Amino acid sequence: MKLIYDVSDRPGLSKTLLFAFQQMIAIMAATLLVPMLMSGFAMSNGNTLTFDPAAALFGAGIGTLFYTFATKRKSPVFLGSSFTFLGAYAAIIGMNYGYWGVIIGIGFAGLVYVVLAAIIKLAGSGWVNKLMPPVIAGPIVTIIGLSLSSTATGWMSTNGGADYSLVTILVGAVTFFAIVIVSVKGSKNLRLIPFIIGVGAGYIFALILTLIGNATDIAALQILSFDSFKAAFDPFTIQSIVDYPKFTFLQAMTDKVDGILPIDATAVGNIAITFVPIAIVELAQHIADHKNLGSLIGKDLIKDPGLDRTLIGDGVGSIIGGFFGGAANTTYGESIGCVAITKNASVISIITAGIGCMILSFFTPFVALINSIPKCVMGGACVALYGLIAVSGLSMLKDVDLGKSKNLYIVSAILVVGIGGLSLNFGFNPITNGPLVQVTALATALIFGIITNLIVSTGKDRSEEDEDAE
Repeated sequence: MKLIYDVSDRPGLSKTLLFAFQQMIAIMAATLLVPMLMSGFAMSNGNTLTFDPAAALFGAGIGTLFYTFATKRKSPVFLGSSFTFLGAYAAIIGMNYGYWGVIIGIGFAGLVYVVLAAIIKLAGSGWVNKLMPPVIAGPIVTIIGLSLSSTATGWMSTNGGADYSLVTILVGAVTFFAIVIVSVKGSKNLRLIPFIIGVGAGYIFALILTLIGNATDIAALQILSFDSFKAAFDPFTIQSIVDYPKFTFLQAMTDKVDGILPIDATAVGNIAITFVPIAIVELAQHIADHKNLGSLIGKDLIKDPGLDRTLIGDGVGSIIGGFFGGAANTTYGESIGCVAITKNASVISIITAGIGCMILSFFTPFVALINSIPKCVMGGACVALYGLIAVSGLSMLKDVDLGKSKNLYIVSAILVVGIGGLSLNFGFNPITNGPLVQVTALATALIFGIITNLIVSTGKDRSEEDEDAE
């Protein structure tokens, strides 16, 4: 892919601000959603904890800044709140370990990455390319995009609710087609910000329908909710304009919630057992994300800045995110999708986006505005973002000879296992009524792909001998 702005390029101030805002919009909905979901998890006595979306936004911003520093400003991707650990959050909250339990758990997850980074620093990362050649990395990246597709279509069809709606699909379609038209038919400058224009068009269309719905009392047209604005401005106070985020570490020190257990040796052990296996499994997605991003920008990020640095950035970025916002951070596919759509890989845009998130997390109207964006609008945008991730994975197969049986079996095994959602579950967690440890479908697909590759790459390939004979 030919980039308009390379990693080290510095666009003008106005363009940098626009690019940063586009990255912020892309990651915002999912980043804010995680703490909202966490606030719904109950302790064993029925009490709940409150996690502030604005604090998660701040944590994502400062975590991203550390990541760009750790990777020597060579990896243009934003870190946002990770959905992977939602089950772990629910378990720890259900065990009544409170805010400190969540913070410590995320600390363990980040520490896993730091330890792995130290090992890779000593042993080298050459094994990664051997373990994940293009015939494996390509379909893994494709699965990452396709595995997210149900989220995009679900948001489009239900607007984040339970009821199917053709109206919300229409709004999502307007958003998607606006992005497509601007990306393909727009001027050079407009093609740099298709996501902003698409989301803006979808939001305005949703607003028009909502106003009509309110005037005619047609519930199906009332897509956009003004609840976030009501919460911010009713009553109007100074906090309606500027308010500090409710950082998780401050809540841990000040909020008195009945039933929270002390963090003793037993608690630390339970927390570690809950978080560490998930962090290890997530290594597969970390590598796949950086291989995908590397293929888009034409650089091998596993070698330079190196897998050890990307792991340090991701791990410590998660620890920072958990400390401030209560949610671990991870490299965001939405951010990578923005790079693919706009062909802008400038790291300065990512840095500006990180700073912007930190600053804007203190401004109540901005947080309210972002919270008001309908899920169907973001769903339409994510159809484009997630689709491009999947396609970029397929493009990694361009030099792979799919006429060879061994390559066909490797690719087919990964795609079927990953898309089919085959996970490996071990043990039982009575708190969540789910598995104690779960190897995700993505990681399972990677395991199947690696084993298949080892089998077919050992010894002679008889199928090729038969083809030669013919």
